[in-house]
Amino acid sequence: MLENSFVMVAIILIINIVYVSFFTIRMILTLKGQRYLAACLSMVEVVIYVLGLGLVLKNLNEIQNLIAYAVGYGIGVIIGMKIEEKLALGYITVNVITTEWDKDLPKLIREKGYGVTDWQAHGLEGNRMAMQILTPRKLELKLYDTIKSLDPKAFIISYEPKTIHGGFWVKSVKRGQLFK
Repeated sequence: MLENSFVMVAIILIINIVYVSFFTIRMILTLKGQRYLAACLSMVEVVIYVLGLGLVLKNLNEIQNLIAYAVGYGIGVIIGMKIEEKLALGYITVNVITTEWDKDLPKLIREKGYGVTDWQAHGLEGNRMAMQILTPRKLELKLYDTIKSLDPKAFIISYEPKTIHGGFWVKSVKRGQLFK
């Protein structure tokens, strides 16, 4: 079966797509502090890597195998990123700056289940309301849509927090009551 060059190319391509997808997910798990899951995934990943690389190295005289390896690597990166987007692990902090004082945006956003800390800020053109909102990454786009529907001109910045401790958010997550 491995003597047919089309079959060999397909196997190398598939092996590398799977390997690089696993690699991407493992890196994300490592960055998110999921060390034991990342370690288990890395054991599978390295077996797949050795198999794919071994097939290419045994047949270095076949340029199509090397091309399949490179193409599989590129496709694996894209697929790994798509998988990570679907998993959307972790949380995101969203900072919002608005001039809409009369709408009571913090209250409206809290009613949707989000934890909001708000304060008065001063900008170039006067007083502003600043809000800091924490949400699971899976709900990130939904939060953006909510904010934009309440204030289309809101200034929004987001980032991933490294550590979360205390407050409304931690209590709700531990009780499993967030967004119910």
